[in-house]
Amino acid sequence: MVERMDVQHKLKSLLTQLNTVIVGKNTQVRDCVACLLAGGHLLIEDVPGVGKTTLAHALAKTFGLQFSRVQFTADLMPGDLSGVSIYDRVKESFVFHPGPVFAQILLADEINRASPKTQSALLEAMEEKQVTVEGETRPLPNPFFVIATQNPHDQLGTYALPESQLDRFLMRISLGYPDRQAERELLAGEDRRSMLDGMSAVLSPYELQQLQAQVQKVHAADPLLNYVQDLLTATRSGRWFLQGLSPRAGIALLRAAKAQALLNGRDYVAPDDVQDILPQTVAHRLVPVSDAGRGAVEQVRAMLEAVPLP
Repeated sequence: MVERMDVQHKLKSLLTQLNTVIVGKNTQVRDCVACLLAGGHLLIEDVPGVGKTTLAHALAKTFGLQFSRVQFTADLMPGDLSGVSIYDRVKESFVFHPGPVFAQILLADEINRASPKTQSALLEAMEEKQVTVEGETRPLPNPFFVIATQNPHDQLGTYALPESQLDRFLMRISLGYPDRQAERELLAGEDRRSMLDGMSAVLSPYELQQLQAQVQKVHAADPLLNYVQDLLTATRSGRWFLQGLSPRAGIALLRAAKAQALLNGRDYVAPDDVQDILPQTVAHRLVPVSDAGRGAVEQVRAMLEAVPLP
């Protein structure tokens, strides 16, 4: 097993390497690492050109995982993801040719530019970690993560992700524009693509699976669980949101908080871990009441202020 000191050293090295490529976004990078340690899928939403795809590439390189990228377009078909069977004259039979979904990390670039039919083709893969092609169920690699990027819904040629698809993502983050100092470093520094080519894996797939097992062992005391349930109840009260969080969303929140605790060097979950991870984990699953005057993230933060700490 990975010793505690070695765990923290590995995690620190991992974050340091990512922050050399994605400058000025330490919080967002940390959220991404927590998401993958928790075994969840990640949605990165922002305008083009702020580093979404670069971040996905950097995560794959740093975690040492087999990587595949699909550019989602309006004409992309489900078979383009899962693969097809092609007749082999030599073997006199159909041979299955796996699609890009058969990778440990699948980057679904600009996922909301594809049709709803193609978007829904990812559902089984994300939830069950398997795909059914031509009546045969085929397991996906382990571990398996989807990192999807999407542009804002008001841009041309985009299709909003349905609620069932959004619920499969453990977290949704936004990078935003860099501050002046970080942007100056981007302008004057090395090309990001060259930096990606020079990156090496900090973790092996086996070490990642060990860390994910440790995330599951992080302790959540009864008062902490009461606090999580209070937050779930608040989302269902009708005061903040049209519909509340499901039990599955509550389990996802706790898993993300455990990963955050491990990143903070603790073997137990503190209220701060839940608060730090809450907006990124639940806002994309919630719709504010019509008179809120806030977006989902701001409404989650307002609710957080109103729910007492344990």
